[in-house]
Amino acid sequence: MANEIENALKNAVTRVVKYVDDAASMQVETKYVLVGKDGSVSFDQAKPIAQTIVKLDGDSQSIIPMRLNEAGGLEVDTALFEVHRQNVTATTDYRARVLNSLLSTLMQR
Repeated sequence: MANEIENALKNAVTRVVKYVDDAASMQVETKYVLVGKDGSVSFDQAKPIAQTIVKLDGDSQSIIPMRLNEAGGLEVDTALFEVHRQNVTATTDYRARVLNSLLSTLMQR
């Protein structure tokens, strides 16, 4: 019984360490595809519209969709950026839940 608990604890620690290593940098890329007139979609033709990289140390980088306005200035494509922002939020929340679950499992042992 003690061996089983010890092995379970070692496995949990290994998973937490691997997850923390993997979580050191999170990259979210949002892409789009055009729907053909016949309704067809080719996902291998997807093109990026936004990208965000967040590092564990708090550094981050975002590349966001911009358009030229009539005056020649840049403006954010807000509809596309909102989809990307939702993807970043969902990814961040998921990683936090998984990490908390792993840590909770570890603490219970």
